[in-house]
Amino acid sequence: YANREALERTMNTGFAHYFSRRRGRLWRKGEDSGHVQRVKKVRVDCDGDSLVYVVEQTGPACHTGEESCFYRGVKVRKQKKP
Repeated sequence: YANREALERTMNTGFAHYFSRRRGRLWRKGEDSGHVQRVKKVRVDCDGDSLVYVVEQTGPACHTGEESCFYRGVKVRKQKKP
């Protein structure tokens, strides 16, 4: 999650910053693990309410050791035809 302060810090430093709602504070990705995200681009959706950081990743992005936090799939049920 990135609030305004996290986005501003990201834009000013070139490294991905996020706001931890659990910890209640701003943090830089990799501050503990060393797995930093150097931000190459910030993209915004058509509504202007979602961002994607395009990054150069050092090490795994996910605390589980996976390359991305989006490594699990969701099974979608097929609907019966009417």
